[in-house]
Amino acid sequence: MAFRDFAPFTSSSIQALRYDEGTQVLQVLFNNGGVYEYYGVPARMAEEFERSESKGVFLAANLKGHYRYSRV
Repeated sequence: MAFRDFAPFTSSSIQALRYDEGTQVLQVLFNNGGVYEYYGVPARMAEEFERSESKGVFLAANLKGHYRYSRV
């Protein structure tokens, strides 16, 4: 996979975001060290996540329960 790192941001729960447009995999790196991959995420959704004011709120409202995911 060829992940693209998103620009740095400040979040109380999420450390970083990475996205692979070819496979539509979004990686979410949490401040506690956990890493989750969300599958089938369109580029548009990943970009909205990057621009969101609150990463935690966006994750809960738009990704959890909408896309298959696993801890890596």
